Amino acid sequence: MAGKANKKDTSSTIALNKKARHDYFIEERFEAGVVLEGWEVKSLRAGKVQIRDSYVLLKDGEAFLFGALITPLPTASTHIQPDPQRTRKLLLHRREIAKLVGAAERKGYTVVATAMYWKAGRAKVEIGLAKGKKEHDKRAVEKDRDWQREKQRLLRHKA
Repeated sequence: MAGKANKKDTSSTIALNKKARHDYFIEERFEAGVVLEGWEVKSLRAGKVQIRDSYVLLKDGEAFLFGALITPLPTASTHIQPDPQRTRKLLLHRREIAKLVGAAERKGYTVVATAMYWKAGRAKVEIGLAKGKKEHDKRAVEKDRDWQREKQRLLRHKA
């Protein structure tokens, strides 16, 4: 019994989309389940996933994840043809989908995948309601980040 308690997974994060934080202002975040096949779960456990160019399409009251690349393991099942970039259905509550549809259609927001992680043994995707950044916004964020870093250095040297 004691052996099982010590084998807890320390990191539940599978993949992060750092490009989304660079290219968009993330206004609001949602957690969504993902409908996966067996070989995809094995690949996720091995860390063979990339969500850099992924986005969410809202259609007919459902949400779908496009552009997520889950590379099949060579030991995956031989009786199927795995499609690494297939469209995967996201599981959200109806009111969350309605909120996303309203913001995406009326206010010009984009819905992007920002992270993928494990929660209670299930794969979850964090999706964000995002507004695109202009080039001057990106420069301002980078300048502010550099100033914060320099300020920390100055405070560290003074103390």
